[in-house]
Amino acid sequence: MIHPLNPAVQATDLPPVMEARRWLQGAVFPPDRPLINVSQAAPVEVPTLGLRQALAEAALNNNDAHLYGPVLGLPALRAEISSQWSAAYGGTIKETQVAITQGCNQAFCAVMATLAGAGDEVILPTPWYFNHEMWLTMQGVKAVPLPAGAGLIPEAEAAAALITPRTRAIVLVSPNNPGGAEYPAQTLAAFRDLARARGLALIVDETYRDFDSRPGRPHDLFADPDWADTFIHLYSFSKTYRLTGHRVGAVIASEARLSEIEKFLDTVAICPSQLGQIGALWGMQNLNQWVAGERAEILARRAAMTGGFAALEGWKLLGCGAYFAYVEHPFAEDSVTIAKRLVHERSILMLPGTMFQPKHEPKGQRQFRIAFANANVTGISQMFDRLATFRT
Repeated sequence: MIHPLNPAVQATDLPPVMEARRWLQGAVFPPDRPLINVSQAAPVEVPTLGLRQALAEAALNNNDAHLYGPVLGLPALRAEISSQWSAAYGGTIKETQVAITQGCNQAFCAVMATLAGAGDEVILPTPWYFNHEMWLTMQGVKAVPLPAGAGLIPEAEAAAALITPRTRAIVLVSPNNPGGAEYPAQTLAAFRDLARARGLALIVDETYRDFDSRPGRPHDLFADPDWADTFIHLYSFSKTYRLTGHRVGAVIASEARLSEIEKFLDTVAICPSQLGQIGALWGMQNLNQWVAGERAEILARRAAMTGGFAALEGWKLLGCGAYFAYVEHPFAEDSVTIAKRLVHERSILMLPGTMFQPKHEPKGQRQFRIAFANANVTGISQMFDRLATFRT
């Protein structure tokens, strides 16, 4: 045992994706049955040639790209987000209400650092995004589970019953990771109204907004002229532009909130990656049509997932959207046992629902998350062929 250890960090679960990768050790995948890895949502393909050329040009000829930059991010990128988001959401977002972070996970951590401390509480719908719960646990903040309702959509009325004097915020992810659910605009508005009435922050992580199947804006939260008194928006450039290794995310919040966030960011990273921000800005200005094509491909894969589970005996599709399908299996064995068997017997790596539920919640034993962003329609069909022959 290593001494000393922070008990809050020690109480935090191991990173689930890294844990699942360890299951691959010693596994042999026959040539006619290569591994189908649906455990992680991060794109494995590189950015477009144009974006890579923009990065290379900046690395060679922009000296500032190698120096510290503003703590809250490049003014040009903040201004571009302000302009594009204001148009897309039908509201007014100022450049001074935008901050750039080292990925969306850091955006969440930075926001939470301004909201909650040890002993406080934050409401997270379940199944939850495990890194959100992990950060709260590390900080001594209690993650209060809010079981999702029908279609994996959380309900504001149920959340209201969980609020205590220690509650500081409600966190939503839409389109959802891990559930795939796209939250209706009225659901988000109901949570906003609840948070405002109870003096809480409403944090909405919209990492997968560019893959929402619905036309038009997904909600009207930014159309509220007083949005900044309650609403905090998180975003990631990693998925949309394949910039996972460059770590670029964003927070949109009140100027007062960003002033506090700046303290956290300056202490943790000093500034976000200059090259990553240059790539994100180039993508926003040049890749709208390409992103539309990526969205169409993800929607085609979503349709393949929906159709496949409709025909797969015993399995139940609980939610599907963006990069994810969240499912219930029909077997007596628990999901962790089945997940490990699937690696060796069917060359499939997926994450068990226990990684997305509180430890005491039995639902996780019967659930899986399938991240299909890196599996094309052919690969998805092969996955269903293998699942159809799996028995316990």
